[in-house]
Amino acid sequence: MIVTTTPTVEGRPVRDYLGIVTGEVIVGANLFRDIFAAVTDLVGGRSGKYEQVLQRARREALAEMEAEAARLGGNAVVGVDIDYEVIGSKGSMLMVSCSGTAVAL
Repeated sequence: MIVTTTPTVEGRPVRDYLGIVTGEVIVGANLFRDIFAAVTDLVGGRSGKYEQVLQRARREALAEMEAEAARLGGNAVVGVDIDYEVIGSKGSMLMVSCSGTAVAL
């Protein structure tokens, strides 16, 4: 599956536009606090464990989006956008969402 932020794939004309596809992952903020409190690898203000959780959430959201595109018969997703939002009444959760257009090349 080709996944790109561009509206087209160079040299590969779109045969069919199949629709908008999305993927969302929500992670509780308590998990982030617990990880941050236990982190021993803080160097220069960065937390490797925190970044790993964000990377995993992003990979899972993209995988959901790709699976939806495959169900529609697509072999690529173009125009992909990835967003991060704090949600919940007290900002207690983080949502990673992605969206794009499923296409058949």
